[in-house]
Amino acid sequence: MDKSLKVVWTNTAKNELKTIFSYYKEKSLQGANNLKNEILKVTKEIHFSEQYQSDEIEPEYRRIIVRDYKILYLVKDEILYISKIFSTKRDFTKQL
Repeated sequence: MDKSLKVVWTNTAKNELKTIFSYYKEKSLQGANNLKNEILKVTKEIHFSEQYQSDEIEPEYRRIIVRDYKILYLVKDEILYISKIFSTKRDFTKQL
């Protein structure tokens, strides 16, 4: 098993999380906080680099699914980078 990994969020992932939070905040502040906390919690629970499946579209990344969102991460030199978060809904425009 890998030693404990340091988790680093890329600017892209941070901005995507802020966008997701802002979208849900318009509907419900509590709902927005719940989703944000769920995403943050699952990323803190990654204990080793191959804990989740490789992504089928971008196989260099591993993926975590939280509700309707896919979180992609990559491990380099014992640092876990949260790289992207995006909707898995088919018609993203209906979400906005």
